Amino acid sequence: MTPSPADPVPPPLHAAVFASGDGSNFQALLDHAALDHATFGGTRDSEGAGSPWRCSLLVSDRPDAGALARAERAGIPIRVIPVAQRDSQEVAEEILAALQSAGIRLLLLAGYVRLIPPQVVRAFRGRILNVHPSLLPAFGGKGMYGHRIHEAVLAHGVRVTGVTVHLADEEYDRGRILAQWPVPVLPGDDAKRLATRVLEVEHRLYPRVVDHLARSLLEGREPTPMVTPSLPMPSI
Repeated sequence: MTPSPADPVPPPLHAAVFASGDGSNFQALLDHAALDHATFGGTRDSEGAGSPWRCSLLVSDRPDAGALARAERAGIPIRVIPVAQRDSQEVAEEILAALQSAGIRLLLLAGYVRLIPPQVVRAFRGRILNVHPSLLPAFGGKGMYGHRIHEAVLAHGVRVTGVTVHLADEEYDRGRILAQWPVPVLPGDDAKRLATRVLEVEHRLYPRVVDHLARSLLEGREPTPMVTPSLPMPSI
């Protein structure tokens, strides 16, 4: 049985990263952990304490995802679990089996475009994080990922977009928000230029929220929203 968020668990929390694409957020997590050491074990978190989590598995729905090469270079075990045209119960059982065999206690969605099966959400309730390149609830939901989001931001003429890190549930881009960071939309922005600045914030913000959630779980308390996570604004 997977412990509830209120139950303390011994460190480190073994995390699985889910990625469908290039894996730049996965790489940001690896780089964050490597600030003090070459692996996740024994690293220091954003509060200066020993990192309470380590990456023990990469899960992808695509055998050609760029994240796989990043995992291979880092020595992270890989599981490719296709989702398209498969029975959802079968997919859920395969995911749960992979997570159980690796001793996973924390799920980190990093550009994973599939909806996590409800069976997996129930097993890891309060332990699934997602990063999204907009200020949710704006520009979220099914089909809103990648450049589609930034194109929609520009089409609606908004002046500020940003990044959201939230606990994931059974719906796309829902769940309790733990951190948000604004990114200004500048004159002359196109989707590519805007995406570059937003992605820079994703890479800085996401690892800090992972630290925050993992430490909250280890201390047996619900994570509080991070109002000011000491994040520099992106370069322009």
